[in-house]
Amino acid sequence: MRAILTYSTALAHQTGPTRLTDIGHKLETARTQVEKRFLEGGSVLLAVMDVLNSLLGSLDNITRTLDAGSANDTTADLLATVRNLSDLPQLESTRQGNLEVLAGAGTGLQTHVADMQETMRYLQTFAVTVKITGAGIAEFAGFAEEILDRIRSGTGEVNNFAGQLTALEKELKIAQTFGSGIAQRYQQTVPAVVGALQRDAQTISEHRKRLSEIAKQVGLLARGVQSKVATTLSALQIGDITRQRIEHVQSTLTILEEFLGSSEGNSLDRDSQARLQNLVHHLAAAQMVDMVQNFQRDSGSVVQTIASFSHDTQDILDLRAEMQSQDGSKAGNFMRTLEESVSAAHAIVKQVETASQQANHVSQSTTATAANLLKGIENIRAVKMDIHYMALNTNLRCSRMGEEGRSINVVTAELRFFAAKLDESADAIVNGLTGFEDAAAAIAAADSIGGTGLAERLSSAVENIRSAANAMEAELAVLSEHGREVASKIGLSISKLDFQNDLGEVLATCADNLCDLAGDSMPDVSGLGDVLGELGPRIFKLYTMAQERTVHQAIIPAGTIAAAPVAMANDDELFADALF
Repeated sequence: MRAILTYSTALAHQTGPTRLTDIGHKLETARTQVEKRFLEGGSVLLAVMDVLNSLLGSLDNITRTLDAGSANDTTADLLATVRNLSDLPQLESTRQGNLEVLAGAGTGLQTHVADMQETMRYLQTFAVTVKITGAGIAEFAGFAEEILDRIRSGTGEVNNFAGQLTALEKELKIAQTFGSGIAQRYQQTVPAVVGALQRDAQTISEHRKRLSEIAKQVGLLARGVQSKVATTLSALQIGDITRQRIEHVQSTLTILEEFLGSSEGNSLDRDSQARLQNLVHHLAAAQMVDMVQNFQRDSGSVVQTIASFSHDTQDILDLRAEMQSQDGSKAGNFMRTLEESVSAAHAIVKQVETASQQANHVSQSTTATAANLLKGIENIRAVKMDIHYMALNTNLRCSRMGEEGRSINVVTAELRFFAAKLDESADAIVNGLTGFEDAAAAIAAADSIGGTGLAERLSSAVENIRSAANAMEAELAVLSEHGREVASKIGLSISKLDFQNDLGEVLATCADNLCDLAGDSMPDVSGLGDVLGELGPRIFKLYTMAQERTVHQAIIPAGTIAAAPVAMANDDELFADALF
């Protein structure tokens, strides 16, 4: 009965070379597809890793751009300029006050100059009187003409003095009138412009802060995907493991075929050959079933991980879009608004510079006029001394002439009296020039503190902000491109790495065919100990994985082998032979 059963088993599974060849073709097709698909999947994932690195590089550039903007502190520069702008009304008020002080000093000098002019007119009148009175006296004819010349010279000095003060007074009035108009406009415009610039500076700061926060979020997501890609690349080892296990099944069937064709195989009866063949088919089927189970489990994990890429990618694209929105519509708007605010500030600063130039010109003119007036005072004092001594000499001569010189003596005494008045006016002017120069110095000092360089600082601040915005726009354009590329590559990887849909089916079909070939029942291995003692170790030596050896021993346990098995390589040696 046993012989009939074993022979029947052999007949049931001795299906001929056609079916085994068909299974062999399917195994080779499966092996080729696994190799091809996993190589493609690895290439796709490496491409994804490259674009992720590019994306992270763009984010690093954006972060550096933002950090550079913070380091340059353009908003701080703008706010500092705004504070200077806020000071303009007070500075203009101070300038107006200094101009009023200067005007008052000039008015005081004009009073003393008018006194001088009046004195010179008296002196000229008395000199003419001397000339008329002494007309009949020969020795006084030359004196009268000489003293008239000196008085005329003094009058010219005083009139020149008065002309400089008048010219300065006109400049002063122009500066005061222009400055007064500016002061009124300041009260109306400066607070609004300052408020706008402060808001713009705050907008810049908030914009930069928001972009920095989004960049960090994108970076975290991208690094998360990068980690998943690295994990998936590692998990793709399942493809190499699967390929090797298919090769080991192929080699097992080849070893069986070679053995059955050898002299040892031919020495076996047909029943033993059939039972041996069926046992090896069970072994091949068990290895394929175990391999398919492992493949389904591990590839399922890979597919699940890759599927999560879509959500991460969408988050990256959403954040990228938000960054573009932050820098696109908002940045464009706030830059235009900022430029409008700065244009308004520039108009004010231009007025400041005009007023400052006029005030500086007045200050410089005042300093120059003061120097000229001091020189003129010395000339007037010299004229006064000449008149005094000439009149004194005439008095002495008139005293010796007796009654004839009395009338001339009276007139020359008046000349000396009024000449002395020139000294009084000159002293008053010299004293007044101190306040005159102090007022001019105060104007110059106030202008040095005020809006000096405001236009340049505003332009510089805006240019820095614009440069930072342009750099950010360029980096975001690169980031956008990398974001699209990441999405494209990941979308491609999802389709390329879905191994279960087609590979899983191919592998499962191979396993089913081998199971059908092997049948449901294990063959009786009685009397096959010697054969298995030779064939089993040859097959066992193929394995590079512990799981394969475990399956092997479940089908062909050591107790079924009578002869001593061939020494097997240890795990390290097997691993060294592995192709992954």
